[in-house]
Amino acid sequence: MEIQVLGITVLWVFLYGYLIVASVDFGAGFFAYYGKLTKKDHIISHIISRYLSPVWEVTNVFFVFFFVGLIGFFPDTAYYYGTALLLPGSIALILLAIRGSFYAFGNYGSKDNKFYLFLYGATGLLIPAALSTALTISEGGFIEERGDQVIFLAGKLMTSPYSWSVVYLSIVSVLFISASFLTFYAHRANDLAARELLRKFALFWSPPTILASLLVFVSLREHNLRHFENMVDLWWMFGLSLLCFFGATYLIYCRKALGSAFVLVMLQFFFAFFGYGAGHLPYILDPYITIYTGYTDETMGITLVIVFIAGLFLLIPSLLLLLKLFLFDADYVKGLKK
Repeated sequence: MEIQVLGITVLWVFLYGYLIVASVDFGAGFFAYYGKLTKKDHIISHIISRYLSPVWEVTNVFFVFFFVGLIGFFPDTAYYYGTALLLPGSIALILLAIRGSFYAFGNYGSKDNKFYLFLYGATGLLIPAALSTALTISEGGFIEERGDQVIFLAGKLMTSPYSWSVVYLSIVSVLFISASFLTFYAHRANDLAARELLRKFALFWSPPTILASLLVFVSLREHNLRHFENMVDLWWMFGLSLLCFFGATYLIYCRKALGSAFVLVMLQFFFAFFGYGAGHLPYILDPYITIYTGYTDETMGITLVIVFIAGLFLLIPSLLLLLKLFLFDADYVKGLKK
């Protein structure tokens, strides 16, 4: 495998890790606020709090690894994306700061404050929407290079059907992934009331997830035909993703093997996410940056690959250890230990 392909693959693994871990976190915020709004917070708030307490601190590690690695491997991305992501990136950072404030004030201060909980729930949907613009911009058509200036066409991005379909997909995917995991988590805690409510959330958000995926496919055909055709050539990956979706939904509906159901949800997004990424190659930003033209020098590239693979082998076991010690500890999951 070429070093450039290996480098972008490692970065894509980090981004996929962030997609899964952050989705559970973001969706939990929305469900916590929805529970408060509908006076069902007494059913699910303790499950959500038990999940967030040990995990929220490490959620953004995957995100940091990805963007540091992206600029390290492909320095030209800083030049182009620096302008394009100034607005959505700034919004995302503000929202992340607000979310961090909730953890401080909500968990250690006014825990039942509705305003803090509203901010927590709202940022859970707005952050993925803001971050998803990076993938939209990478398809091309939203940046122009005029002389030595990079011009971001914000108006075109805001009126693009493809852009809004990606935003829609990012929001419903977050809610589906989160509800699927929290259903399994409530089942492990033997909390049947929470499990049933969260199960309804998972089933409710499953059809919009598939609908949003289809909308992205249709709108991508009009926006970037090359990428669309590459994805059609990788139909088997999206076919496997669809099979995993049906399998997960069936298990959740039947209340069977909920842990396996969430594994299928992860595989669903794994196949779809990597199918999307493979179809996008060799471009990182169409048509300005490819994995070959924007690549750093060979020595630096090999060093970064080794460092990031080592980081991956350190981060994943650490996350698994965290899950074992806290989330899946028999006493902790049932609220008998803090």
